[in-house]
Amino acid sequence: MKVQLLSALSDTNIDANQLNSQRQLAISISAIAEQFEQNLPLNLCLILDQSGSMHGKPLNTVIAAVENLVDRLQSGDRISVVAFAGSATVIIPNQVVEDPETIKTQIRKRLRASGGTVIAEGLHQGITELMKGTRGAVSQAFLLTDGHGENGIKVWKWEIGPDDHRRCLEFAKKAAKINLTINTLGFGYGWNQDLLEKIADAGGGTLAHIERPEQAVHQFNRLFTRVQSVGLTNAYLMLSLAPHVRLAELRPIAQVAPDIIELPVEPEADGSFIVRLGDVMKNSQRVVLLNLYLGKLPEGQQIIGNVQVRYDNPALDEEGLLSQVWPVYANVMQAYQADFDAEVHKYILTLAKYRQTQLAETKLQQGDRSGAATMLQTAAKTALQIGDQNAATVLQTSATRLQAGEKLSDADLKKTRMVAKTVLQSF
Repeated sequence: MKVQLLSALSDTNIDANQLNSQRQLAISISAIAEQFEQNLPLNLCLILDQSGSMHGKPLNTVIAAVENLVDRLQSGDRISVVAFAGSATVIIPNQVVEDPETIKTQIRKRLRASGGTVIAEGLHQGITELMKGTRGAVSQAFLLTDGHGENGIKVWKWEIGPDDHRRCLEFAKKAAKINLTINTLGFGYGWNQDLLEKIADAGGGTLAHIERPEQAVHQFNRLFTRVQSVGLTNAYLMLSLAPHVRLAELRPIAQVAPDIIELPVEPEADGSFIVRLGDVMKNSQRVVLLNLYLGKLPEGQQIIGNVQVRYDNPALDEEGLLSQVWPVYANVMQAYQADFDAEVHKYILTLAKYRQTQLAETKLQQGDRSGAATMLQTAAKTALQIGDQNAATVLQTSATRLQAGEKLSDADLKKTRMVAKTVLQSF
């Protein structure tokens, strides 16, 4: 077996006299590193913004980051490069890396900044290139942009021109269905954090922020290291619950590590549930948090649910493999004594910080500056509870600026979003 699964309830003990109890269940999934002799071959596509706003230092630093990444590719890895502005162009068709210097020369020669920003065209071309090299490989895209994308124009009830944002999300969802992962990198402060986060979430990837051009190499390397650590792909969490146990109706499951993502839940015909996880890494756990409600249960140790993972093993070109079934236990007691799990509590607070920040952003968009400031202060206090001093500082600074009557800049909004999505990676 190549999958490791750990589970823990926020409080394992249940009061037998309560008609209803609420618990959070943390489930950690990772690939067992010792069972992999070497890294899997990579099938990587770089989807790069070459619009006019990238002219000069921004594009030059991105090219340097790409060249550094090409040098890190190993024998058997594949790469493709797509550039987009008003339209998309394939700079490097999908190919096995045999001559890195020629690839880098072509990138330097053909990337030229000019025109608008139609992200969906680049994403479409990138997915097309990735599909040419999926067999036995980890297939991921890095989508980088410094812009918002172009929306269609709506006149009364007629839409004139394509909606770039909607098409991006459709492509990201389709990519996930065919086992492709989309990571997004926002360059500078002009990019649309809602759009790039939704693309990364739908595509099973991660959102990164390149605040300054000189950070491009670091952020590319960070994402590349994560891709190299993938051991298994196309993973799904399969959950069946015991009678009198149910999921919460509103946002019942979220990923809380390595990034926070609100996960969609698909009910199965037999009453069980399935949740797509995507790639599973060898040196980093993918942790999801479930919000459960338990009805009155008989006294003693009770199985409240069973968990299983379905996954693909690209190393052996195997699909639809099943892990063993792991039961989840609770202790139902007449004389109840709490048994809180500190690590699960940390994940609960991490998710709360993210949702509090989201609520603050919503209030800000609605013009409720006071309400937004209050929620940001709450999120800052939550961050302090989990020892995230950096997030607490950023969130409190934004709250203080709102209270002083200042408007949050694009830089403030980007930093607020990123520290809300960042989590402590210990379990």
